[in-house]
Amino acid sequence: MSATHPLEAELATTWPPEHWRDLTALLAVSGGGDSVALMRAMVALRGGGVGRLVVAHFNHNLRGDESAADEAFVVRLSQQLDLPCRVGRAGEGQLVAESRDGLEAAARAARYWFLEQTAAGLGARYAVTAHTADDQAETILHRVLRGTGIGGLAGMERARPLGPAAALIRPLLDVRRAELIAYLDDLGQPYRRDSSNQDTRLTRNRIRHDLLPQLARQFNPAVIDALLRLGRLAGEAQATIGAMVDELSEQCVVCRDPQLVEIDAARLAGQTRHVIRELLVATWRRQGWALRAMGFTEWDQLASMVLGSGSGRSSSPPKQVFPGRVLAEPDEGRLTLRRLAR
Repeated sequence: MSATHPLEAELATTWPPEHWRDLTALLAVSGGGDSVALMRAMVALRGGGVGRLVVAHFNHNLRGDESAADEAFVVRLSQQLDLPCRVGRAGEGQLVAESRDGLEAAARAARYWFLEQTAAGLGARYAVTAHTADDQAETILHRVLRGTGIGGLAGMERARPLGPAAALIRPLLDVRRAELIAYLDDLGQPYRRDSSNQDTRLTRNRIRHDLLPQLARQFNPAVIDALLRLGRLAGEAQATIGAMVDELSEQCVVCRDPQLVEIDAARLAGQTRHVIRELLVATWRRQGWALRAMGFTEWDQLASMVLGSGSGRSSSPPKQVFPGRVLAEPDEGRLTLRRLAR
C-alpha cells in the first residue's frame, strides 16, 4: 500500500511497514495528538499485513474525570479502527505514594512496566511510542540541566529492548509535533488535550513552555534544531566509544558469576578516564547491578581505582563499597568487583 499523506510517507521511510506489518505491534496511545497520529498513520500503512496492531492505554488516574475521559476516547477510537485495546490503570493515589523520585518518574515507570507486561502477554515483537523531535530536544536539554555525559546528550534511543522478547520503537523522533497535529487536522481526527501538560510545576513542562521559548526568543530561534544536532553528534560519538568499550571488555573484563567481576587494570593503562568509566557502566549493566544510585562521582572513583591498579600507584582507598553493595578491591594490576550479600 502506498502512503497518500506526507506524514505517512515519512513514517514509511523511517520504519518501513514490511518490518512490522506481519508481526504483533503494541501501540502506546494516551489519546493525545502525537499518539493518535501514530495510531492513524500505522493503520494506514498496515495494508494487507497478517500481523496485529494492538492499542495499549495506561490510565495514570491522576486527573479524575479527565483521565477517565481519555481512556474512554482511546477505547472508542480503537473500536472505530477495528483494533483490540488493552487498558491498564494505576490505583487511586498509587503514583503519588510511589513518587520518591518525583511524580513524573513514577508515572513513566508505571507506564513502561504496563507496556512491557502487555507486550509479553501478547507475544508482541514491538512496543511503539509516539515520542517526537520536540520530545527529543526537551529530553536533551533536561539532561544538560541535570548534568549528563555524552551518552545522555544523545537523547532517547530510537530502539531499545523492552523485556526479554520485545523492542521499544520510537519511529517519530525526526518528526516535529506540529507535523502530527497538521496530519490530524487533514484527517479531521479529534484527539484529547491533557491539561496537566500546562502545569509548570512539572520540570518537563517548564522546559517546554518557559525555557525553550525563552531560548528561542533571546538566543537562537532554531534552538530545537541545535539540540537535535547535538544529540545526533553525541550519538555518533557514543557509538564509537561503545565499540571501543566492547572490544576492551572482551580483552580485560572477566565475569566469574553474577556477583563477581575481575578487571585487568594493567591492560587498560593508557586509556582515557572517560573510556574506563564507560567500560565500568557497561559492566554494571551486563551484570544487572543497580545503576540508578551510581553518579559521576562514583564512576570517577572507580575509574581512579582502575587507573591506580594498572599503574601500581593508587591513591584511592584499598577497598570501597559502592551503591548496590558492590565491593571494589584493587590489587596489583587488577580490580575485583564483588556484589555483597544482603
